[in-house]
Amino acid sequence: MPTAASPLARAHTPADVRAAVAGWRAAGEAVAFVPTMGALHDGHLRLVEQARMEARRVVTSVFVNPTQFAAHEDLDTYPRTLERDAGLLAGAGCDLLYAPTASTMYPEGFATRIAMDGPALGLETDHRPHFFGGVCIVVAKLLNQAQADVALFGEKDYQQLRVITRLAADLDIPTRIVGVPTERDGHGLALSSRNAYLSDEELAVARRLNGRLADAAARVREGAPIATVEQDAAAALVADGFTSVDYVAVRDADSLAPVDGSTGAPLRILAAAWLGRTRLIDNMAV
Repeated sequence: MPTAASPLARAHTPADVRAAVAGWRAAGEAVAFVPTMGALHDGHLRLVEQARMEARRVVTSVFVNPTQFAAHEDLDTYPRTLERDAGLLAGAGCDLLYAPTASTMYPEGFATRIAMDGPALGLETDHRPHFFGGVCIVVAKLLNQAQADVALFGEKDYQQLRVITRLAADLDIPTRIVGVPTERDGHGLALSSRNAYLSDEELAVARRLNGRLADAAARVREGAPIATVEQDAAAALVADGFTSVDYVAVRDADSLAPVDGSTGAPLRILAAAWLGRTRLIDNMAV
């Protein structure tokens, strides 16, 4: 992980970030944008590194978005480490940290909502029906505020990536959306800010998730019935020690529509499972 570098320039309002981007663009410099909720880890910094390959300038936002949390979820306890994040971003080559407040993003009287079908249906929506409404409104606002040429999102949140790609296309947002492969630890566990919640015992169990998905993907490629593969993988995760499994699902890799394996289209297997009070998600190409 890069070490902290010199202090990083910061913006706190849409006017500030737009002024910085306009100045770079006037100088002929392309701009990349990396939205985050902070508590940065190597996966986030990989996005920043990829952003530097996409554009001359990089803006990273840190905003814990309240609209994507339900009342019983971890908004209040979600890790907030802004000063540490700023140092890491400076070391990774970010040019500007955009850190708006909740009142800036959602001022008094804010009344707009976004509802999506298509890739937003099922999976996360079955278990967190509020989630994509909150994600879509904050991402639409951030993309409009930053007005970057390209925005980068991790493939760990694969359904979110497909939803945001559809959102940008449907709303004619000119920012190009790029997915970046999931960063993992040495055992294959997808890096996540919520991994910090895991005990040592839970961490050992969590590291089996990726392997179970790999086994399931191999069975699909061999022609096993998809419904059977999904059921067997979920049962295996519970046997491994996961508290419960929200879903293991094989879907069309682009639309995320359910499949029976007969179309020949690229497929993706996605999963969400609980370890105690911590919810983990992962996915991989089939």
